[in-house]
Amino acid sequence: MHELACRSDYVSGTPLSFWRSTSGFEVDFIIGDHTAVEAKAKENLSPQDLKSLRALREEGICKRFLCVCLEARSREVDGIRVLPYAEFLSSLWAGEYE
Repeated sequence: MHELACRSDYVSGTPLSFWRSTSGFEVDFIIGDHTAVEAKAKENLSPQDLKSLRALREEGICKRFLCVCLEARSREVDGIRVLPYAEFLSSLWAGEYE
């Protein structure tokens, strides 16, 4: 959250929010109206960890879906990009999520 808030406040001005469905799904961060970011402090994600991002994708609100975690390598699962946190931070500060 700190890195997202700093990037928004000092560089991009892009608003940050979160999403919660009426059925209880939650996504940690929404960057602008285009990128959903779920943060997980796990080295091995399970399909369960991506449920909220899948639910948000069904709503058609965002264009990009990211799960930032402690996994060693980036990969894609059902259109959701799974990123190691260091790779996400590097991309964030390079302006890729504006």
